[in-house]
Amino acid sequence: MKSAKFIHNPKAGEGSEIEHKIVSSLLKAGYTCSYSSTKEEGWEKLEAGEEDFIVVAGGDGTVRKVVIELLNKRLPIGLIPLGTANNIAKTLDLPEDADSIIQGWSAQRTRPFDVGRIYNLKEEKFFLEGLGFGVFPKLMRAMQKEGKKKEVPDKKLRTALELLHDIIMTYEARTCRIQIDDAEYSGNYLMAEVMNTRSIGPNLNLVPFADPGDGEFEVVLIAAAQRDQFANYILSKIMGKEEPAFFNILKAKKLKIYWEGVHLHVDDAYIKLSKAIEIKVELQPDAVRFLTVEH
Repeated sequence: MKSAKFIHNPKAGEGSEIEHKIVSSLLKAGYTCSYSSTKEEGWEKLEAGEEDFIVVAGGDGTVRKVVIELLNKRLPIGLIPLGTANNIAKTLDLPEDADSIIQGWSAQRTRPFDVGRIYNLKEEKFFLEGLGFGVFPKLMRAMQKEGKKKEVPDKKLRTALELLHDIIMTYEARTCRIQIDDAEYSGNYLMAEVMNTRSIGPNLNLVPFADPGDGEFEVVLIAAAQRDQFANYILSKIMGKEEPAFFNILKAKKLKIYWEGVHLHVDDAYIKLSKAIEIKVELQPDAVRFLTVEH
């Protein structure tokens, strides 16, 4: 019998109701488990040698919080997505139903997941999804000003996409310089994203074939000249259509990036710098392992 530590964000999904459902499903599948809420102190503590794996139930922010805190524990993580965007779960091709996910863990297969290590940035040291500049941090600021409205996930995603479309149409492109190995790329861009997952934010599926365990980042650059193309991509998503996104993509294991501005994001955290700086990023391969589900 496998033993799990179940870590849950009670503000995600249906609160205590979903917590009881997941515990029941884990017991039914033959696992024993202990429970911790991310809203209580000491949630990250593990019983030495007693847990075989960790179960995380929540959105992308909760997954990030748990992974970063337990990065060196090397325990497999079973993810049950309960957030709005669930970009990490979508990249891992997980079903939406918790029971299906838990039943799928029976083979105990795992999938490697790289993590980005950030230098020259005091606020954040790691990322799972991505780091970037331009229209996306501006969207995050706008959403913060909107406040936390009680909206169903689909409505919340649509609101974010509509705001993003307006931002794209008026955003002043900024100079960006990226060094990958001995090559340097520069220009005026609406967005520069160092991505580890297929999508970011409101399910912007910018790298549909990305593999977060392949030992490489995808660097997505959207130039000022691609403003209309980008805006049309967002319009398609608002209308419920997922059109292919054809933007410039570079591969990198490590890089240096300078953006002429002070606003950026690391995963779902918005950051405002005191001045523009060059940020160094290095990939840490196979930093964490997620349990996979066979379809």
